[in-house]
Amino acid sequence: MSHETIYRTLYIQSRGALKKELQRCLRTQRIMRRSKYSSLKGQRLGKIVDAIPIAERPAKIEDRAVPGHWEGDLIEGSKNSYIATLVERHSRYLMLLKIADSKTATVIAALIRHANKLPDELYKSLTWDRGPELAAHKTITMETNIDVYFCDPGSPWQRGTNENTNRLIRQYFPKRTDLSGYSQNKLNQVARRLNERPRKTLDYETPAERFYTCVASTD
Repeated sequence: MSHETIYRTLYIQSRGALKKELQRCLRTQRIMRRSKYSSLKGQRLGKIVDAIPIAERPAKIEDRAVPGHWEGDLIEGSKNSYIATLVERHSRYLMLLKIADSKTATVIAALIRHANKLPDELYKSLTWDRGPELAAHKTITMETNIDVYFCDPGSPWQRGTNENTNRLIRQYFPKRTDLSGYSQNKLNQVARRLNERPRKTLDYETPAERFYTCVASTD
């Protein structure tokens, strides 16, 4: 029996709205069940000029065998506050970046600063949603030599690793939380907690263990 069957059963029995006692047991505490295909995220966004579609991403990125390929996004809080989330596909290692706003110049500058802190071998590509904050994606590539790929319009689930990690992050930063009050040090603490959590998909290694093995191999 799949997890989707269990969720559907719970929601159908509650006529689409979960009883409060069941809702509290769910990680997202969402009162309605939505298909991943129902998201409107990205559908209202303008076209990204010269965007390289995810279909052109090399196979070596798809199979996760090679480290250094990241997925990224912004999570939004109240009062126009944001955090940039970055997850490495091979290790599932997470980094959180404090940003002042979602303007293209702000986000691009933060991503470039972050990229310059990592060895070239551990930052080769970035896959992002169709958000306008990366309209100047060419600047990232010119400044860092990182290839930037974009999901298809309305398909944020194509960055599945990042989307799943964002759901974990929401345990610490629920929706409608003002994210501007959190320091970079606090974001680092949250990222560390998630990076030290063993993952079944990593044979119960932690993302930190897997990532720093990759770091050591670059020395």
